[in-house]
Amino acid sequence: MKNRTKILVFLAGILLLLYSGLAAQTAGEKIKHDEQLLQEAKLLIFDKKWSQAEQKLSEFLSRYPKSALYSQALFYKGKCLTEQRGKELTAWQTFEEFLKRPDKPEGLVEEAQIASLDLAFNLYQSGQTSFGQILTGRLNDPNPVIRYYAAFKLSYLQDKKLAREAVPVLKKLMEEEKDPELVDRAKIALLRISPEFFKEIKDRSDSGGHRLVKIRIFEKGKKTPNVSVNFPLALADLALQAMPERDKNRIKQQGYDLDRILEDLAKSHEKLIRIEEDGNLIEIWIE
Repeated sequence: MKNRTKILVFLAGILLLLYSGLAAQTAGEKIKHDEQLLQEAKLLIFDKKWSQAEQKLSEFLSRYPKSALYSQALFYKGKCLTEQRGKELTAWQTFEEFLKRPDKPEGLVEEAQIASLDLAFNLYQSGQTSFGQILTGRLNDPNPVIRYYAAFKLSYLQDKKLAREAVPVLKKLMEEEKDPELVDRAKIALLRISPEFFKEIKDRSDSGGHRLVKIRIFEKGKKTPNVSVNFPLALADLALQAMPERDKNRIKQQGYDLDRILEDLAKSHEKLIRIEEDGNLIEIWIE
């Protein structure tokens, strides 16, 4: 009887080992297949086959919701959707889902946040104004990179009331940051929002006092300018970068070099430059 019991225990042990081995093998094959499927999607992304890669990633997310690679697959699906016209909203939702996951890879978080901001900006510009709150909300992000990026994006909005929400962040950037390129970007962003904010900014390198460059652009038949810009002479280069490309191209097409014009005007504030084009009028002077 004892021998029979020992034999049964021995056989049970063997069966348990066999079962454990098969389970481990199955799990290993599953993980291997997860990785293989994600790798296939990445290769399609590398080849810019966005739709095919999206399908692979959707298959992955459907078949393996508990995979350790699930968050990573979400991130790459967001990238694929971003590259396909008409899928901006779904792309934004996908990145937001990724950002809410506790197991998201930290190395992808900042890139996902920036992608989400870009999509929110485009969706707002397309008429979905509720995304304005998404943009302004990012101004309070604990990551300064995201705060600054949100402020730069807001500065491009035609809705200047909403764009003004970025002003405190831009001013703080200028006060605290030591990177001159970043500070210059903040200045340009402020100029896009409104030159009036430069009344509070002291330019240490300005040797020309408080002289202002004034640019007025009148469209044909209009008595009031459709473009009216005032900015400190010391910030002329930055202001030119902030001018709308359409207006800069209009001046270039007439054969005028704005850099040379400003250099000439700086020598004599009584000089006025007038450029006429098909009834449109551009006036540039310094006072």
